[in-house]
Amino acid sequence: MATRDRPKVLQIFKYYYPNVGGVEKVAQDIAEGLRGRIGTQILTCHEAVTTLQENVNGIEVTRAGRLFTRFSVPVAPRFPFLMRQMARKADILHFHFPYPLADVSHLLARPAGKVVVWWHSDIVRPRFLTKLYRPLQVQFLKKAHAIIVAAPQLIDSSPTLERFRDKCHVIPIGIDVGRFILDEDKHAQVQKIRSQYGPRIVLFVGRLAYYKGVDYLVRSMKDIDGTLLIVGEGPLEAEMKGLATSMGIEDRCVFLGKASDEHLSLYYHACDVFVLPSVASTEAYGIVQLEAMACGKPVVSTSLPTGVTFVNMHEQTGLVVPPADEQTLAAAINKLLDDPSTRMKYGSFAKERVEREFTNAAMVEKVYGLYKGVAEAPSEPTKRRAQ
Repeated sequence: MATRDRPKVLQIFKYYYPNVGGVEKVAQDIAEGLRGRIGTQILTCHEAVTTLQENVNGIEVTRAGRLFTRFSVPVAPRFPFLMRQMARKADILHFHFPYPLADVSHLLARPAGKVVVWWHSDIVRPRFLTKLYRPLQVQFLKKAHAIIVAAPQLIDSSPTLERFRDKCHVIPIGIDVGRFILDEDKHAQVQKIRSQYGPRIVLFVGRLAYYKGVDYLVRSMKDIDGTLLIVGEGPLEAEMKGLATSMGIEDRCVFLGKASDEHLSLYYHACDVFVLPSVASTEAYGIVQLEAMACGKPVVSTSLPTGVTFVNMHEQTGLVVPPADEQTLAAAINKLLDDPSTRMKYGSFAKERVEREFTNAAMVEKVYGLYKGVAEAPSEPTKRRAQ
């Protein structure tokens, strides 16, 4: 097998690039960031019934054929067999949670290799299936040599992780801050956006789903002198548009749909305040906060018992308000819109904080160090104290 400094790793999640998502991006950053320093394979699902093997940016990717998807879980019958086969070439199996089929597959296939789990979030819905699934999840976590979380709050708030605290390592998710540097041409495009929607721009970026709390943000706009730009798509899009129309504020709630990375950067720079109004613990971290902060923008987020408040520090990088409270949300947004000096102070510190603590390069190096430690560890999992 591989040496301690060059372990062979099989990363496992339900989807992988070019599929878009926070977990998919973390897996891609690790794989491509350590390309040439470790051996990497990816086991994931295909959005078709056929199994596909391909090379993606120098990374070997196997996509197991999917029959159907239920409760956001793609069901791929060959997944356990492919896991067992691919694990023969791996020292470490790195699972990204949540994806129930992956840990069930491990329990069925019993592949070789030490186990690392990146716990991105608890499974919140549907609750009845979560209760049935948890005993299997616990059995799997007992086999893990290390569990990664992006923030300490994720350990404290998880009924499952509490009992595995000694295995947990905190590695903050990072972003490529270089994506958000403005050149002269982009600066001109930002000014054009501000001319069109300004001068008081509130920005939301994300999926229009129940846990994002966009309905509270839209309702809060009745008490805000400004324009809300909403970047993203999702099942609640029509409902949110209807809500804005019923309130008579459709001219100040602009739905921009999906944006490319380049255009997204422009909207971050053009806004005055970025808002993440999430109402459920499904929002485990909020990478979009980091992206706004990298552009020097203050954030208004909610006090969820997750990594959201680990990223956005109250009265330092922005403001934190109770979830599902449109009046308090409006007051916080107004406070920042009405106070340019505080806005600039929070935004400046936010940018410094991202560049110091939340880069993808720092994340990748910490994961590499963990891989090396696990590779030289005894075969049976040992306990350690969370950082």
